[in-house]
Amino acid sequence: MHSVSWWEYPQRRRFCQQTETCLLLPEWPRAGMEEDFMKLAKMFNAQKSIVRVPEIDPKFKIAVLASRQEHCLVDLLHGWQERKFPVEIMRVISNHSREPNTHIIRFLERHGIPYHYLPTSSENKREEEILNLVGDTDFLVLARYMQIMSSKFLESYGKDIINIHHGLLPSFKGGNPFRQAFDVGVKLIGATSHFITEELDGGPIIEQMVERITHRDTLLSFANKSENLEKQCLAKAIKYYCELRVLRFDDSKTIVFD
Repeated sequence: MHSVSWWEYPQRRRFCQQTETCLLLPEWPRAGMEEDFMKLAKMFNAQKSIVRVPEIDPKFKIAVLASRQEHCLVDLLHGWQERKFPVEIMRVISNHSREPNTHIIRFLERHGIPYHYLPTSSENKREEEILNLVGDTDFLVLARYMQIMSSKFLESYGKDIINIHHGLLPSFKGGNPFRQAFDVGVKLIGATSHFITEELDGGPIIEQMVERITHRDTLLSFANKSENLEKQCLAKAIKYYCELRVLRFDDSKTIVFD
């Protein structure tokens, strides 16, 4: 056994556990693992039992949605190329047009990943077309996709969607939040990765990160720090999710095992 983590909530009679183990597959075939763990789950009246063997189980299939800002998308693509995430990127969808010879388009073409440009408007979010494109995915990643998903879309997709936003939103909404925060001299900036729900930016939080700002920072260094936080925070959330470290505890909270 490699490690064991657990968490309990006596008030609701909840107990959650994650176990990592090194095993000998010839002695414990993959086909029998699900059955064995289901027996354990029934013995303890568990609500859910999930088994994953990274070396042999299929990679998670994902689609990435992005708008004009590219830092999170680029970081995710490079992380995928370096095999940091056990995912297969099925396609990238954007409401922003990119020229054929840009870095992202060249990267996607080199790796055979389709790019779908779906311009949106306040009257048409292109959600039906997006649903048709993501039906074969296990979950979605919004890498700074600046569109609000409707409740109809969330219900129709029916799977997890991971989003990233900067920690300036609660105080600095609207256009150019970097400039707003910089002008008033904030001392801490942050980023939050969370699941998408019908409540705008109110879904269960997966990961949060902060960094200090000083009077020596310029608007450019301020923005660079914020973008770096967003990249790191989103990458951690995807990694934790793929490693089955994230459990949805209720509609507003997650458990993230170390």
